[in-house]
Amino acid sequence: MEKFIAVAGNIGVGKSTLVRLLSEALSWTPFYEPVTENPYLADFYEDMQAWGFHSQVYFLMRRLRIHRQLMKMNGSVIQDRSVYEDAEIFAHNLYLQDAINERDYETYRELYQVLVEFLPPPDLVIYLRASVPTLLHRISKRGRDYEKTIAADYLADLNELYESWVEHFDLCPILTIPCDDLDYVAKPQHLGLIVDKVNDILTGKAEVRFDL
Repeated sequence: MEKFIAVAGNIGVGKSTLVRLLSEALSWTPFYEPVTENPYLADFYEDMQAWGFHSQVYFLMRRLRIHRQLMKMNGSVIQDRSVYEDAEIFAHNLYLQDAINERDYETYRELYQVLVEFLPPPDLVIYLRASVPTLLHRISKRGRDYEKTIAADYLADLNELYESWVEHFDLCPILTIPCDDLDYVAKPQHLGLIVDKVNDILTGKAEVRFDL
């Protein structure tokens, strides 16, 4: 049976790497976010309050289109970042920073909620959780110029929003993976644990254990 997994998590947590490793281990198709330019970005960086709403609507539209495309693909798919994160994490954060005003944010949320109702949810969301020091270390290691200005406070704010989103998300099961002490790149046994847990959840064999 064909399956659809989305891998979620903060900047630098290791989503793309896990998507690649899982797709190889499970013989599934990986899907990474295509590099396309948001036509509102330049204006947004010049005046966030004026263009925050337009920019986020564009990102939402693109992510919704990708989600629909994934539903039409043959075979099982693993996606790097989900449509839900655009709204629940990044647009919400802009609203909290006053980059999107109350009226525009309410309109954005209503648009998002109406459209998401028409999307089949994933079979599983894998949430990668990491502390800010871990995120900063991994961001530094990969050495992307455009990420050098990412502040610890910004990552902390996103982490809080991720935790709130995961707590209330109920469209499909969520597998939370603590990444501070887990190294699925250097330690094959760690990847094996994740693969086994994913298979258990997708086949309905996962069980709750109470150790007395």
